[in-house]
Amino acid sequence: MPPERTAPDAPIFALASGAGRAAIAVMRLTGAGCGEILRHLCGTVPAPRRATVRGLQRRAGDGAPVLLDRALVLWFPGPGSYTGEDSAELHLHAGPAVIAAVADALVALGARPAEPGEFTRRAFMNGRLDLIEAEGIADLIDAETEAQRRQALEQADGTLSHLYDGWATRLRVMLAHQEALIDFPDEELPPEIEQALLDELRTLAGEMRAHLDDGGRGERLRRGLLFAIIGAPNVGKSSLLNRLAERDVAIVSPRAGTTRDAIEVRVVLGDVPVTLIDTAGLRETEDEIEAEGVRRALFHVKQADCVIGMFDGDMPPDDLPADAILVRNKIDLNPATATLQDAIAISVYEGTGLARLTDTLAERARALTAAKAGPPLTRARHRAAIEESAGHLAAALDMHWPEMRGEEMRLAMRALGRLTGAVGVEDLLDTVFGQFCIGK
Repeated sequence: MPPERTAPDAPIFALASGAGRAAIAVMRLTGAGCGEILRHLCGTVPAPRRATVRGLQRRAGDGAPVLLDRALVLWFPGPGSYTGEDSAELHLHAGPAVIAAVADALVALGARPAEPGEFTRRAFMNGRLDLIEAEGIADLIDAETEAQRRQALEQADGTLSHLYDGWATRLRVMLAHQEALIDFPDEELPPEIEQALLDELRTLAGEMRAHLDDGGRGERLRRGLLFAIIGAPNVGKSSLLNRLAERDVAIVSPRAGTTRDAIEVRVVLGDVPVTLIDTAGLRETEDEIEAEGVRRALFHVKQADCVIGMFDGDMPPDDLPADAILVRNKIDLNPATATLQDAIAISVYEGTGLARLTDTLAERARALTAAKAGPPLTRARHRAAIEESAGHLAAALDMHWPEMRGEEMRLAMRALGRLTGAVGVEDLLDTVFGQFCIGK
């Protein structure tokens, strides 16, 4: 029996398929000694990358073989596997007893259950992907919509990494030229070398600033948008939320002040995940609970990506953001009342105008997440590193001493290196890979 391993490349296993009742469960296995574990489990190691049906066995106390399952087995010898290590997949019948029996057999053979994200972490450590690509895989797993899938797949395929690696390569060449200016101050180096260096620094800093100036579109698409519905009590906010959610989420009552806390529901508008928030009606009140609801409503107005200002008379709520979407409800009761030109007239009760409102909300969602030219930023970590790098480049351009300029350029390179995991990322690894599910 192989001894239990505790080394960083010790064999690990986890279900790669989801929990719950299903026909097939996929158990992944990777690490040193993975081939030997397969030999104990199914007699021989199958041909690489060829699905083979094998009986999975363990040994009873008296040494007799005990059949656990008949499974489809795939063998992926390293380094040509997802993790870069010897790996295998066991496609089991998905009964809980089968999964538990195979897991017990793997533990007995020296493997241990994987931590969340440990497979992808090993892929990173073995150079199979960088940090940005790993984050793209995490986003791909979490993608709810087609737009999110496209963005995550683009990142997982290395589009962002290629951009940042290209910046790092250019900066490395510039730093070499800067070092030449430092090391050979008395040589007759052409004066245009320094000018060309400064011009290239300005160009690169400008590209970074343009990349940062995206309005947070990629980050919004990744996390989803927040749309807050606000207005006076009893104008139909909860009814509208139920209509947009296509189910009864909020309690609807003719009594004013029914909604006292924020009610959230997740919908998809314009292929973008949107969290709709129904807030307490805005009014002066001595009821301390309702007053707290009003305070929370105003808080959500400040946090929202879009505000839906709802009213049922001639005037919308006060102090709305300039880009708020105005919605006048109850036109079935007040058809002759004048309506603001920019307001969308609806009747939640009859359904009148709801198609136009939904289209308007979808268009706003698309506009808030539409990518500019080039791959979008998707995480605050990326934005912080690029802002830091661009700041060092700006400082380098202001430096007259070559040594100080070179130091700022080195700091800019270091910030770029942290993006992809080239340098100084040990403190980031637990955060990045802790987002993954077990089995990935």
